Order: sequence, then structure tokens, then C-alpha cells
Amino acid sequence: MAIIITDECINCGACEPECPNNAIYEAGAEWKIADGTGVKGEYSLHNGVVTDADTEQQPVSDEVYYIVPDKCTECKGFHEEPQCAAVCPVDCCIPDPDHVETEEQLLDRKERLHL
Repeated sequence: MAIIITDECINCGACEPECPNNAIYEAGAEWKIADGTGVKGEYSLHNGVVTDADTEQQPVSDEVYYIVPDKCTECKGFHEEPQCAAVCPVDCCIPDPDHVETEEQLLDRKERLHL
């Protein structure tokens, strides 16, 4: 499953530079699949929508830092544990019950993001 940042976030930004997939964005910031990945051209999002990797997408949150589920791999293939959760001073990076995925699915996403 992807990780989410809860509304207990204090917007310190400690998590953002730790993400190997560049899946964490500041509140209100638009995001792109291409940011920090090797993806170019078309990319299929988890909801079935096909988008260009360089197309800006709407922010997931306007209140706190957020994690893009389509880019989160829980750090599988990079680290033993999600790095956002490891560095969060208020423990607000938690598993997202709305995006449950297997380790195989997360590793497949890692491969798709980092060709």
C-alpha cells in the first residue's frame, strides 16, 4: 500500500528529500510523473487514466505535504522501510488503507518509474 501523510503534518518538509521516487510534494504544489523519475511519454495512472509524464497534475492536498500514490513504492527496492516515516518527527506518514498493494505491485511500480 502507498503511504499517506495525515493532517497532523507540521509541514516541516523532512520527508520530501528522502523519497527515492520524488513522490512527496509541498501542500498545493502540482506534480508530474516525470519529476525525479525516468518516465517519458505516456504513463498509466492507477485509476486507468493515461497521461503524459510531463503533464502537471492537481495537488493531492492544499493543507499539508502529500504523497502521490502513483509514485509511492513504500521505498521497496531502495530501503528496508519507508524513508518518509523514518524521518517524520510527528509520525504522520502511515500506510494508506485506500491504496493497498502487494510487494510485487510496488516493485513493479519502482521498475516502471526508474526505467
